[in-house]
Amino acid sequence: MFCYQCQETAKGTGCTVRGVCGKEPYLADQMDKLIYAIRGLCVLHTHIKKSGKDCDCNTHLIFDGLFATITNANFCMVSTGEKLKAVVKEKKRLLQFCKDNGINIPNCDEVYCVDFDHEDRKFSVMFEPDEEIRGLKQLLTYGAKGTAAYIEHAANLGFTDEELNDELIAAIALTCCHNEDVGVLMRAIQTMGEIAFKAMELLDKANTKTYGQPEITKVDLGVGKNPGILVSGHDLKDLEELLEQTQGTGVDVYTHSEMLPAHYYPFFKKYPNFKGNYGNAWWKQRIEFETFNGPILFTSNCIVPPLENASYKGRIFTTNSTAYPNTLHIADRVDGKPKDFSPIINKARECEPPIPIEKGQITGGFAHNQVIALADKIVEAVKSGAIRKFVVMAGCDGRMPERDYYTEFAKGLPKDTVILTAGCAKYRYIKLNLGEINGIPRVLDAGQCNDCYSLVKIALALKDAFNVKDVNELPIIYNIAWYEQKAVAVLLALLSLGIQNLHIGPSIPTFMTPDMRYVLKRKFNIGTITTVKNDLETMLA
Repeated sequence: MFCYQCQETAKGTGCTVRGVCGKEPYLADQMDKLIYAIRGLCVLHTHIKKSGKDCDCNTHLIFDGLFATITNANFCMVSTGEKLKAVVKEKKRLLQFCKDNGINIPNCDEVYCVDFDHEDRKFSVMFEPDEEIRGLKQLLTYGAKGTAAYIEHAANLGFTDEELNDELIAAIALTCCHNEDVGVLMRAIQTMGEIAFKAMELLDKANTKTYGQPEITKVDLGVGKNPGILVSGHDLKDLEELLEQTQGTGVDVYTHSEMLPAHYYPFFKKYPNFKGNYGNAWWKQRIEFETFNGPILFTSNCIVPPLENASYKGRIFTTNSTAYPNTLHIADRVDGKPKDFSPIINKARECEPPIPIEKGQITGGFAHNQVIALADKIVEAVKSGAIRKFVVMAGCDGRMPERDYYTEFAKGLPKDTVILTAGCAKYRYIKLNLGEINGIPRVLDAGQCNDCYSLVKIALALKDAFNVKDVNELPIIYNIAWYEQKAVAVLLALLSLGIQNLHIGPSIPTFMTPDMRYVLKRKFNIGTITTVKNDLETMLA
């Protein structure tokens, strides 16, 4: 195997024996084949679209497959194999459709490969001989994976955009071309950033139209006396249906990690058994799932494979694109009917209530609608000198010790700065007592990683409020933590908007070649983090 799609890749070069995430080599090979097949399907779909004919392609297979190969989402060989078979079957159908309708398609291996039984085919982009082309194709692929996740969450709420889907599929199709130049791929990556932003915008629309605009909310960190179900991941539709089905059962529902922002939406506040948030970022689950006592529902990434002696192994449930061996998978909706969460509810009723691991509250709900409502107050605070800088510290958390940097950086920020955050990176500092500025909390949590869209909307609103021509003229600095492919999609979205002077860490993505880093540095002034002391001096200058 060879995998370097996440920030924690082995030795900073690539996982070759076993994934740091827990992915086994045979699964990595299967996922390479799935991506290979998806790329060919994307070529077919794109050329049929260009012909003006309608083949009614099952695009869900593309987005689901991309989502399933995101870091920490799917660890099941059976599940991945089923997805591969479905993609190959659809590819065969489209090949026949092209033949029947006289549609010419490129003569590339990814299109015609419908047999994955042999071992001599080079299925991975890693076999691209040119390092620069290879790196650009990987960046394009990883951005597509993250974007596909957002498209899937929006689709679960009934919000789709066929034009957006076609744009993403066309971008993936470019990774199959073997005679393109660097300029073509660089333009494709710029386009991928624009697509990622549209996908986040679509998901924001889906969430807010369905559940209302997030509002400032204090979320309880304690526990109740009833058995509980812990919901992790990002999919709000799953949470809604679970809450509906737990009414009157004596089972409480808690959020974990990226699901925390569900508490900010007015819709969910009507459920009396929707308690609080239990635990922290995804990587602490091996400790926190033990003390929760009840079942855990993964609606998306991030799964940390449990240890052999973990008591909660029999309490894990998955749904959507996630899967884990020997766990029960909640099936997809059929004919618009809700999923059946009765197995997880029945399991919860057998369990003891959660053991408290902390107490108190955390405050969030500072999405774009809420913060823009405070614009006059914020502008006045900036003009008076009470607020000197806004610091965007969005992105991902991770388990490596070097991520303590973000906690220390937040602690070291002067008291006249405000942190804008979204994603699980917030767990590094949201529970610190950093105080307020004229009633404005110094940590403003917009929500999940896709709610980086809110941070962009806030920046654009401040640009108008301060009457400046360029968002880069605002007193905003960017110190972004990345871990997996949704963070890559967010990064590309920010770059497509022309945002400059970003610092990313804890390390630069391994798949970015030296030439790519040079171009990003020259065009966008992207840098990496160094030390807390040095970065505070540099960024606040």
